[in-house]
Amino acid sequence: MSDHKRRQNETNPDHTEKNGKSLDQKDFGKYFDFSNAVFEENDEGKNVMKIGGRSIVVNEPPNYRQGQRRRRKEVDFHYDFSVPEQMKQIGQGKRYYIRTYGCQMNVHDTENMAGILEELGFTSTDETADADVILLNTCAIRENAENKVFGEIGHLKNLKLEKPEVVLGICGCMSQEETVVNKILQKHQHVDLIFGTHNIHRLPELLHDAILGKEMVVEVWSKEGDVVENMPRKRAGKTQAWVNIMYGCDKFCTYCIVPYTRGKERSRKPEDIIHEVRDLARQGYKEITLLGQNVNAYGKDLEDPSSLGKLMDMIRQVDIPRVRFTTSHPRDFDDELIEVLAKGDNLLEHIHLPVQHGNNEILKLMGRKYTREQYIDLANRIKKAMPHATFTTDLIVGFPNETDEQFEDMLTLVEEMRYDSAFTYIYSPREGTPAARMEDNVPMSVKKERLQRLNELVNRLSAESNAAMQGQTVEVLIEGESKKNPDVLSGRTRTNKRVNVRTSKDKIGQLIYAKITNVKTWSLDGELVEYSEVQNA
Repeated sequence: MSDHKRRQNETNPDHTEKNGKSLDQKDFGKYFDFSNAVFEENDEGKNVMKIGGRSIVVNEPPNYRQGQRRRRKEVDFHYDFSVPEQMKQIGQGKRYYIRTYGCQMNVHDTENMAGILEELGFTSTDETADADVILLNTCAIRENAENKVFGEIGHLKNLKLEKPEVVLGICGCMSQEETVVNKILQKHQHVDLIFGTHNIHRLPELLHDAILGKEMVVEVWSKEGDVVENMPRKRAGKTQAWVNIMYGCDKFCTYCIVPYTRGKERSRKPEDIIHEVRDLARQGYKEITLLGQNVNAYGKDLEDPSSLGKLMDMIRQVDIPRVRFTTSHPRDFDDELIEVLAKGDNLLEHIHLPVQHGNNEILKLMGRKYTREQYIDLANRIKKAMPHATFTTDLIVGFPNETDEQFEDMLTLVEEMRYDSAFTYIYSPREGTPAARMEDNVPMSVKKERLQRLNELVNRLSAESNAAMQGQTVEVLIEGESKKNPDVLSGRTRTNKRVNVRTSKDKIGQLIYAKITNVKTWSLDGELVEYSEVQNA
């Protein structure tokens, strides 16, 4: 057995040899099911699949069944990330471009990848035409997101023809899906590199193979259980920062692909999180957002069990002005967390609490495991403890079997909750999820009509909530220039409302006070108020 193959089998016990033939090799052929594919081993002992004139090194393909498993194996914490000697300064004089799709977790992953690339000597560019390495960090949550990515992959084919030396990589949640990788291998052979969400720390080695080799490189880990702590990071901003506190999700809502693409729930150690938050405070960051696919399940898997409430009570004592968290699940939002949030200080009064639907039968089909009544009871307990809290949510229309009456239940829930805003979606099946096996029996015309009605209600409630802000003086963290007018600065209140203020550029990154002078559906206009005026307000 070659040294490479021995190392591979040692690092992944599922990959053993049988009758002199690698199970990896056997599984690759079965999975990709390409009748004209030829498998062989190259000079480095790596599995190579030849198809359509392109050689493909398959270190590890995505495995849907492995993604479903939830092993009891303890989480492995790694603090030993380093750039391999052969990769140091490989990017000297070269540029990289990363396009990010999807959620805040993807944004955070992009920050890590950018940090790694800059340690390799690359510098960033905003233009694909100027890039030597292009990475598309993808989202799998909606079909429309996947369509955009495949459109971009197709668009970049001309660039690859003009500059064949450019390395084009696909990463993120789409890469964790078997069908997506299959489609790329069959139809987009100008792609050089495919890797997933669990092996971002392997980017230097993968990039080395893609740059110096002639084959496409595929490595998508389906195994879980690792937390890599010391990856370099290039943060997207200097005022607000994302702090990942856990990874993965164990809820398995029937419509959601995330548990398969992001893996099982695994929490970072509290001391590592606090160290990062304190470092951000020293650097002058004014706001952090604690991230997790199911952020309030934090700590349950640790050797010394903790909770989001305990963690936020510790963070509350760090000298950083604002702390948010997202995304929470109603089932894990407990009284301890409510009690801690009610202490206020730097813990903000904005609660994003996805409900998805307002009808119990649909909630059951979705696998949400709470009822409408339980959700409203939770919201009322939060409101009682935090009278000034604002709520936002996620809502899905057109789920299989949704009737007109069940949709009306969603509208009445939204009216009762009076959300400040909501992310609203038309249901789209994700292959591999239980809901995808249900008959998608709500016509698209009905889905669109329901979405329009829902959005009209959400817009009205948002406008009414903003109207109540007229004349109030509020704290605003100025984030930067307004997208519509560079002479106007834009920021958010503690309750996450957008405020536009005409003031000097030196206020960017600062906490100011603004008196609301004009209200709109989705934003507020304000004028700067001096602190002495606030004292008397």
